[in-house]
Amino acid sequence: MAGTGALVLGTTACSTYGTPTARTSAPSGGDGNGGAPLAKTDDIPVGGGKIFPDQQVVVTEPADGEFKAFSAVCTHQGCLVDAVSGGTINCPCHGSRYKITDGSVVRGPATRPLAPKSVVVQGDSLVVS
Repeated sequence: MAGTGALVLGTTACSTYGTPTARTSAPSGGDGNGGAPLAKTDDIPVGGGKIFPDQQVVVTEPADGEFKAFSAVCTHQGCLVDAVSGGTINCPCHGSRYKITDGSVVRGPATRPLAPKSVVVQGDSLVVS
């Protein structure tokens, strides 16, 4: 007689900071906002950016009219970044910082860049996928 067993999968997160804020699957629609405009171009400050926590996206404007988009999920332990200032995208959990120009790591403990996303300007709106 064959025995039966159960496989239990667990996830770990930075328990020091409570429940992780990042989802483990993409929101419905697959692109973070279903192809609909995420923001107006005027909503993103030149030399800065804006975080969209519900879509897990950060949009930056390193230079006037130049828009970049990245995953807002820190590559260190999956926390959501929470601020864009001084030319960096900042994670509150352990202090990782990423460049607004390309998502590369400026300061760890993260060792991998933020995942890039596609951003398209449609009139005065931004669509991110």
